[in-house]
Order: sequence, then C-alpha cells, then structure tokens
Amino acid sequence: MLSLGLGIGTQNLQGEWLEVMFPAPLLSPSEAVTTAVARALDVTITKTTNISVHQEQCPALASALAALTHDAALKQEVQPLIDLVEALEDSQRPLVATFIVADEAPQSVPEVYLKLQLISHRLSRPHSLNLDGMFGVLKNVAWTSEGAIDIEELPARQLKARLAGRTLSVDCVDKFPKMTDYVVPTGVRIADTSRVRLGAYLGEGTTVMHEGFCNFNAGTEGPCMIEGRISAGVFIGAHSDLGGGSSTMGTLSGGGKQVISVGEKCLIGANAGIGIPLGNRCTVESGLYITAGAKVAVLDSTGEVAKIVAARELAGQDDLLFLRHSQTGRLECRTNKTAVALNESLHAHN
Repeated sequence: MLSLGLGIGTQNLQGEWLEVMFPAPLLSPSEAVTTAVARALDVTITKTTNISVHQEQCPALASALAALTHDAALKQEVQPLIDLVEALEDSQRPLVATFIVADEAPQSVPEVYLKLQLISHRLSRPHSLNLDGMFGVLKNVAWTSEGAIDIEELPARQLKARLAGRTLSVDCVDKFPKMTDYVVPTGVRIADTSRVRLGAYLGEGTTVMHEGFCNFNAGTEGPCMIEGRISAGVFIGAHSDLGGGSSTMGTLSGGGKQVISVGEKCLIGANAGIGIPLGNRCTVESGLYITAGAKVAVLDSTGEVAKIVAARELAGQDDLLFLRHSQTGRLECRTNKTAVALNESLHAHN
C-alpha cells in the first residue's frame, strides 16, 4: 500500500468531491493498519479506492486501531489515526477513506489531494509521486470565506449569503488551494500564505517573503530565503537564496522537459532567472535570465575566453558565476569565488 488517508472534505450538489483534507496521511502504512481500517469499514481493497465513511462507523474504526497499540512498533504510527477518528465522530461534513495501492496516475480528487498533502507534510519529496493527468481530475473551484464552492453553484451561494446579511468573499478561483489551509509545516515563515500552493514542500528553516511563490510538486530543502518564484517541479537546495522577483523556469508550459533545480548555497539575484539546473555554490547576477540555448563565454582564471557554449552544457555544474559584461552585453561564466551565506539567526528561529 502506497498511502492511506482518512479525510474530511467538500462535495458539490451532485456529490462530486471538490477538496479533501487529510490531517494524518500515512506513507507506506503497515499491513496491520490497512487491514484494520479495511475490516472496520467492511471493504476489501485490491486497487486504489475511495470509501465513504459514516460517523456511526467511527467508534468501531477507533476500536480496531486501538487494538494495534499493544504493539510498540505500531503505536506511533496508529495513534494519530486514533485521535483523528475520534474527532471525526462529531463531523457534519463528508468523510472518506482513501487507499492508494500503487503509485499510478490519480483518477479521483481524493487521490490527488492525498498525494499533494503527502508532499506538503514532508512525507514525500517533489517528483517522488505520480501526478500525471491531475489537471483533468481536479475541478476549478471558488475558494471562499465559506470554503470550497463549485463554480456553477457560486451565484446561488452568493445570493443566499447576501439575503442572510453576509458577504461571501471569493479569495481565488483555481484548481489548487493554498497550502496553509491544509498543512503548516514546522519551522517555516510564510509572509503571504496565498503564494504557497498545496503540494509545496517547504523544508525546515525556509522563509517565503511577500513576493516569494512556491508551486505544487516543488519546494525547498531548507533553510532557504525565497523572495522569487519556485515554479512547478523545481527544487531548491539548502542554504540557497532566491532574490526579489527572481524566476525558476518550470516545465508545465512551453514544452520544456528538463527538470530545473538549484543546488546548495546558491544565489539567484533580484529579477534574475534560470532555465537550466544549477549545481552547488552558483550565483546568477541580478537581472540576468539564463535560457538553455543562450550562448555563454566561459572564462579561464586569467579572464580570457576559453570556449563559448550553450548554457545547457553548463547545467548542474558547481561553483559557477553567471554575469553579463557591462560594456559588451556578453553573457559570461566564471568560477564563483564567493560563498553564499544566509543569516543564521533569521532562519534558525522560524
């Protein structure tokens, strides 16, 4: 079993899932736990399945899980589930148990949400789970002051709220919610929570400033300072800094297939950007955008041109300094002799 999650979510008037919160998702749960949950819900699991859970089933489910706590090896795994099930007994919202048997392309909204939360809970790293086709599975949702609402049902809900003397505020219309409505990882600071999507992986010690952004299936090893954009699929190494307005090129648009990453102790200057992976201890000058096909003059230790290559040929190499010659405008690459150092006190006390 790849994953097991007990969730509480929102459905539209047709009974279709709009979103699901899994407070205590399990990655690679033990067979004893999955068997106990399946038996308590009276189902046999042979493939990825979403099972509706009724409140009256919760006591039996809690008892089945509690019976496993005599095993010290299982107690740590099962206790968060027991606490969750006891809380779900009072739920007035739809409940679901999602069993993901194998890491295949998701076919349902609960599957997508469980995988995204495995990443944001730091149980899985970006690119470790199959999310192929997820955009076709997720519905476009109005994320409002009263929760997720189906777009087609929004006008009626807005009118109902007005008639009751309330204003239904629509924060955004999107397939993805913000991460912090589902998961707040320990040891991070996020200045504007709307700029971090569910499915982001923020490592311990990461700071995301107001203009910083992190997409799903992307993130930071931590500690990191993020004042630029981490596009979908991009992962930033520890002790790296994305300056204000900087950009990392993703692969969702434009047909790009190369996965962009940034190594440890790197600096992408303000308003700079990369379209190639960087190794460790690399610096990109402020305002400089490096695309894969850009011609780069590689300088030797004396400052003479050793060769001219396409930037993609330098992908993943360590200790590089990219800058543009202030007089000729030529894109150059030198050996980086300056190490990037984050403010330790700034990130150590998140």
